[in-house]
Amino acid sequence: MTSAGEQLFAPPRRVAVEAVRQHVEQAAFLWAQRDSWGQEDPPDETVIGEIGERIEINLDGLRIAGAAAWPAAERQLEDFPDKGEFFVIGWMAIEQGDATRIDQTVAAAKELDERRGLVGALAWHQPPRIGHLVHDWLVAPDAFKRYLAVGACLEHGVDPRQLLARLVKDADAPARAFALRLAGRLKRADLAREMAAALESDDEIVRLWAGWALTQLGSGDLARVELRNAAVAGGPDALIALRAAITAGPEKDVRAWMGGLMKSVATAPLAVRGIGMLGDRSILPWLIERMKEPYVAVAACAAFLELFPEAREETKLFTVDPTDLGPAFAEFFDDEVVGVAVPDRVESWRAQNRVA
Repeated sequence: MTSAGEQLFAPPRRVAVEAVRQHVEQAAFLWAQRDSWGQEDPPDETVIGEIGERIEINLDGLRIAGAAAWPAAERQLEDFPDKGEFFVIGWMAIEQGDATRIDQTVAAAKELDERRGLVGALAWHQPPRIGHLVHDWLVAPDAFKRYLAVGACLEHGVDPRQLLARLVKDADAPARAFALRLAGRLKRADLAREMAAALESDDEIVRLWAGWALTQLGSGDLARVELRNAAVAGGPDALIALRAAITAGPEKDVRAWMGGLMKSVATAPLAVRGIGMLGDRSILPWLIERMKEPYVAVAACAAFLELFPEAREETKLFTVDPTDLGPAFAEFFDDEVVGVAVPDRVESWRAQNRVA
């Protein structure tokens, strides 16, 4: 028979170690997946919510494991230093209030310039738990920490008040851009002058978010040219610039601008996507015709989903194999896996639902 002392100091069972490892791996994978889904155009909020529930189940397992989860989390980060792994290890360090590990995690993320995972970890925790960190980091000499702190404020909708006036002029471009985004979200009209001044920045991301912030204040006329240029230039924030340019209006002028974009194969997808942002559901017949044209089919599908989110439930309306739509699509997309709408099925759906 095993004594009580032997039980107390017995090594953890392998099944427990394996379970913790799976919780670490699943939490990292699911959060990265959720983050990527959030960047889809347009995002599927139902799917994002379902993934969030699965993440929380795995985080519960890590809460129970406590410090025993660190070997698995550190090994996972060492093998795969990506955003999901940084989310998990950042979340654990904050959850356990481990200041040393928080500093180590921030340093490791800074070295790789991996920001999204740590901002996600800060977002997952409630403000009271991260308040002391955010307060200290907002005024930290380290620009990376200032960026993370602004990101936390942005995710939680917290106004850092007088500190934001300093941050929208931050010498670090990423931190400054994030601060301008926060100022726009909070509609800090007192910082309109700083937003306008940021339109003259040498950094395009700073200019983009300064323009975006001005549109939130109803002053998009000041940023219209910059936003349109950013949209046409492409890049990861092109759709954000496009939506802000549309918000900047006026609508008649916006429609004329997009009409010009339609004249070029290079910019036509931007125009089709932008037309979907105008909220006019009567354009569905026109969109269905665009779904038949390979070079704008992806944009037409995204515009359709924004205008008719209820259509997501009808999975037969879409395909991730564009070759299903014929030789022209097969030639244009080759082996690329992208989501497009099936025009004939959308037309039938439109008729059945008496849409537009």
